[in-house]
This record gives sequence, structure tokens and C-alpha cells, in this order.
Amino acid sequence: MAKEKEVELKVKVDKISEEHLTQLQNIVNAINSMQFNIGKIESQKHGILKNLANAQIRVTKFQDTLNEEYGSFDVNIADGTINWPKDQK
Repeated sequence: MAKEKEVELKVKVDKISEEHLTQLQNIVNAINSMQFNIGKIESQKHGILKNLANAQIRVTKFQDTLNEEYGSFDVNIADGTINWPKDQK
């Protein structure tokens, strides 16, 4: 004769315990906070990237000014020396 399996039946409840609810709320709140912070950081990153692009445009325009004024824009940033090619000195 086959052995019968015992099945443990759980009582059906309408709500989770207060302790489990608090744990779940804490986890979801932590996730929401991290997602908010990621959005904030991405917004800051966008602003910084825009500022970087503007600075690069300013450098390019200033290189044109240096080229018109001195005939070269290849300058040592530490002391202002123009880095002339060896055949142009």
C-alpha cells in the first residue's frame, strides 16, 4: 500500500504582520530614495556635461584668437611659451 503524503495547510490571512510590513516599507523607501538620488545625480551630470561642452567651445574660439594674434595656438599652459615647430623657429 502506498504511503500517504501529509500536506500542511496554512491558515489564509488577510494582512502581513506589522513587522513584515515595516520591513517591506523600509526596503521600498530605500529603493525609492536611491532612484530619486540617481535622478538628481543624472541631472547634475547633464548640467556639468553642458558646461564642459561650452568650455570646449570657448577654448576653440580662444585658439582662433591666439592664432590670429601670435600665428599659433600651441602654447605651454604653465608659462605661456609658444611651442613652435622645430622647422619654424
